[in-house]
Amino acid sequence: MVNYDRNLGTKQKALRINLDRRIYGSFAEIGAGQDVAANFFKSGGASGTIAKTISAYDMAFSDAIYGEEESGRYVVEARLMKMLTREYKLLNVRLTEMASERTFFAFADTVAALNYQKNNDPHGWIGLRFQLEPNGAPNDVVIHVRMKDNDNVLQQQALGVIGVNLMYGCFYYNAQPEILLQSLMDDLSSDRIEIDMIRFRGPDFKGVDDRLMSLHLVKNGFTNAALFGPDGNVMQPSEAFYKKHIVAVRGRFRPVTNVSLDMIKTGLKQFEAEPDVDDDKVVLLAELTLKNLQAGGEQINERDFLDRVDILCSLGHTVLISNFHEYYRLVQYLGGFTKLRMGLILGMPNLDYIFEEKHYTNISGGILAAFSTLFAPKIKLYLHPMLNADGETVTTKEFTPPAHLKGLFQYLQDNDKFADIKNYDKDLLKINTDAVLKLIQSGESGWEELVPPIVSKLVKDNCLFGYPCEVTSA
Repeated sequence: MVNYDRNLGTKQKALRINLDRRIYGSFAEIGAGQDVAANFFKSGGASGTIAKTISAYDMAFSDAIYGEEESGRYVVEARLMKMLTREYKLLNVRLTEMASERTFFAFADTVAALNYQKNNDPHGWIGLRFQLEPNGAPNDVVIHVRMKDNDNVLQQQALGVIGVNLMYGCFYYNAQPEILLQSLMDDLSSDRIEIDMIRFRGPDFKGVDDRLMSLHLVKNGFTNAALFGPDGNVMQPSEAFYKKHIVAVRGRFRPVTNVSLDMIKTGLKQFEAEPDVDDDKVVLLAELTLKNLQAGGEQINERDFLDRVDILCSLGHTVLISNFHEYYRLVQYLGGFTKLRMGLILGMPNLDYIFEEKHYTNISGGILAAFSTLFAPKIKLYLHPMLNADGETVTTKEFTPPAHLKGLFQYLQDNDKFADIKNYDKDLLKINTDAVLKLIQSGESGWEELVPPIVSKLVKDNCLFGYPCEVTSA
């Protein structure tokens, strides 16, 4: 196990890899120069590390080597994986005499850096396939990055740094995946580059949960949001949301109750009924914010986080972890991936939250600036009713905004920026999530009827949320 040295520079990392005579492989880079390989050449001793470098920059040449992409796009994960597969295979075919004493690697990236007009979306896929023992089975670590420097050369330089960091982390921090992840941003900052996806594969990463690594990306400030699907596999947002309608529902989901499920189902159905919505292109997100994962300012309980995710995934939901405490920031983020209509499904208490001006003191323009984003032309809020203390149903008709914001509320109402969810099950409104959680933790009966059957089974089988039982191993 290697101690993590935050002060180790890019050149030092590249030199240490070059001087490690067991590490040997190829670099294949498309777009943004060849700055990763260049760092190894410049640090010295590269002849002992680099078997080949290639830049299949021309599209026709790239297709001839790696094959065509069905999507017609080149900066995609599918292209990266083809590059890794081909280059790693070539090493094993052509260098069989070295296989017993070298640990082979294939590094690849496919990147779109800032263009001359500065009107594109600079991002890239970066990956490493590598052995830790001669003749050993390979591992993969793949990341997706967004480059933020307002200069093409600076973006290339940042790409070169993160590529070296990835290689160094994989070879020297592989036994400590959290350290490996943290080290990716050495000599960089979130102002320069963002890592919004990471995936670990291979025999040496059997115990690594990509969902937990996604949480660490957000916790460490490497990205504001991370995404994974119902199967638990991490997803890259720009590919998952490409030409899709997005509907998001935020909650603690601790646990998911029948009223939560009713809110999602009825809200989604109402969204799909909108005239400009193609229901075959709708992605539903269950969003967990860092704030909702914390209890009273405490550290995030990672086991509790995974428990919630397991339940959401078992219900077929795509899960978004975010650092967006305010709804307008969530809308701003999602709006960067699609131009189609979007929706937010909310409980009525959230409308009070949205109209509290204290949440917007940190932005120039205050609540008006926030609302210009939150209620953008292609966004609509769908509000699920609640019961008040007297047992009466509360909808937007009963909502009373602060006196000086009544005109703003009326404007939003007149312009169809929110709607009450219809056809809901009124009998479910009496379900209180906190009360259900207390019943679960006390071991009392009766809560099972208040949650979906799959949730009840998961809670009991795995002792989730403090349910008093023992997990028996098979």
